[in-house]
Order: sequence, then structure tokens, then C-alpha cells
Amino acid sequence: MAQAARALRARIPQDPEIVVVAGSGLAALADIVDEPVSVEFTSVPGFPATGVAGHAGSYVFGWLVGRPTLLQLGRFHAYEGHATAVVAAPVRVAVRLGARTLVVTNAAGGVDPDFAPGSLVLIDDHLDLTHRSPLAGPVHGGEARHPDMSRPYDAGLQQLALGAARDLRIQLRRGTYAGVLGPSFETASEVRMLATLGADLVGMSTVAEVITAKASGLRILGISVVTNAASGVLGRDQILVHDDVLRVGERAAVQLGALLKCVFREPT
Repeated sequence: MAQAARALRARIPQDPEIVVVAGSGLAALADIVDEPVSVEFTSVPGFPATGVAGHAGSYVFGWLVGRPTLLQLGRFHAYEGHATAVVAAPVRVAVRLGARTLVVTNAAGGVDPDFAPGSLVLIDDHLDLTHRSPLAGPVHGGEARHPDMSRPYDAGLQQLALGAARDLRIQLRRGTYAGVLGPSFETASEVRMLATLGADLVGMSTVAEVITAKASGLRILGISVVTNAASGVLGRDQILVHDDVLRVGERAAVQLGALLKCVFREPT
């Protein structure tokens, strides 16, 4: 991580205060920063190229309403064959750069039938169903061995997000995100199981990043873009296609970007 952090620090003008992870189809979030500087993942030691459509595989440094911010356009997924250490590596690099706030975004399926495609949902809590902890193995420097996960998402940032949504007249729902391994979409029976467990959303990312960030003491804000109804929610004839996920994500990115700019105008 130290080598990766040094390499990235050499390419950006200032260490970031905020890191924003852009999920599938959300690369347009790069437009929220001024004076952008782009760095490809492949130029960071230890980082592979991203292999999923909708993940650009680059960092963009810039100024988000005057705050030094690093946007991570794309992420690594365990279903690509990456070890959890690789999935969590961007968060650990961000910590070494001095970031204290992590914003995680993702494309998610709506388990709750009231979450229509295009909806923005504030993540209140999550279910880790990947069974692959990023904290397994030796303790990384500065990380808690047993971080408290009773409230992984920062209440203060959540209140700022809800206030920003009211100001912008954006409907921001709240829900619990279920993180699964993927890469296949869930069966209708699995979606019913997730609903029984308390999930409102389902996706294939985010939880490893949040656990790693929590172990390092970062404040975390999570927002999902509902890109589709989860399998079976709309009936037996429903078909899920990744291209549809990307299209909805691209449309929602503008609204999500406006929300984040409003959130970080306030002292955090």
C-alpha cells in the first residue's frame, strides 16, 4: 500500500480529504470536481485493470466545492477473481493519503418493490453475504482488529445528505444493502430470502470497502442507485441485463452528483 500511495501522491497536486467511489455506470460523477487530474489504475503499483463494463478504472483528483477530493471511477470485485486484499486496496491507499471521509456509491437491484429504477437510496446498514472479510489475515497498520460495525454509516453525513436532498427536491429513500458475491444476478427465490433477512437493495460490491474504511476510522456515506428491480420483483417474465444497469446509472449520476456537491458545501 505504501508504494501505491507514493505513486498516486506523485501524480496529484494535493492529498485528498474525501474519496468518492463511483459504481457501475456512474463515471459521470467525475464532472462534480473542478481542475480534474486523471490517473489510470494501471499506473498505480499493485492495481490491476478493471474488467467490468461501466468501470473506467481510473482516479480523478479535483476540487469538490473547494475540498480536495479523489474520485475512484470503478472498483475491483471479488467475482473477478481478485483477493479481498485487492478489493480493499483502494481504500487502504486512500487512508495512507490522509483521506478521512469515504463516499461509496453503487448500482443496486431493488428488493423493495417501492424502489423504482433511478431511485437514490441512502444506505442505513448492510448485510455482508460475501463471506469474504477484507480484515482476515494479518492486521494492517492502523486498522482495528475487531471494528465496531453497529453503525457503519456516519449519522452526521446521513443527516447532511437528507437535508441536501430536501433542498434539491430529490427523493432520497433509506434502506439496507445486501452485498453478495455475484457475478450472476440473484434468483427470484434468493431475492425473497434477502427480503426476509431485511434487505431493501442487493449488489455485488461496497461491503468490503466499508468494513475496511470502518476499521481505519473513516467516516462513511453510502448511496445506492437503484438500476433495476431485483429478480422476480416484477414477475416471472422479468429479465435482467447489465447494459440496462449502466443506462440507468448514467442517467442517475447527474442527480447524485448534484446531491454530493450540496452535502459537502456544509462543514462535515
